[in-house]
Amino acid sequence: MKGKFNEKGLAILKGFEQCCLHPYLCAAGFPTIAWGSIWDLRGNRVTMDTESVTQDEADFLLDRELRSTERSVSRLVTIRPLSSNQFSALVSWTYNLGSGNLQSSTMRVQLNRGRMDAAANELIRWNRAGGRILRGLVRRRKAERALFLTPDEPPSNLDIITEWLSETGHLPS
Repeated sequence: MKGKFNEKGLAILKGFEQCCLHPYLCAAGFPTIAWGSIWDLRGNRVTMDTESVTQDEADFLLDRELRSTERSVSRLVTIRPLSSNQFSALVSWTYNLGSGNLQSSTMRVQLNRGRMDAAANELIRWNRAGGRILRGLVRRRKAERALFLTPDEPPSNLDIITEWLSETGHLPS
């Protein structure tokens, strides 16, 4: 079963990325736009000369990159099942740091060996940009770790019925 990126993960991501409709340099020195995207609407790397975007375009970029990040996490993290909170924490982390860092990380090794506590502790080690420890990254990694370690809430009866209807098109007998 594949985890699903949830609202808690989105709140962490949006809270730390924030939205800027014009190009800016992120803390690591990369030209960035919208919700921390290094890719423009055409799929090219953002430069400081990239055109500004509208809020709708910024949200489109976020959605596009989230889908790509979800695929990367699903491909690179082979341990199953991941809870929705674990998956969401990993997607937020990977959105910020890139799938290449996930692929080469000790955290991924720990995850794929089923060492969830060790993996959670690896999350918080990635708190540097431009060689400096940044308070914002320290807070973000703590939030991602806390989400990773938080069990999913059990679904309500309404959630179960809604999921059943969306999958089958009818109520259970």
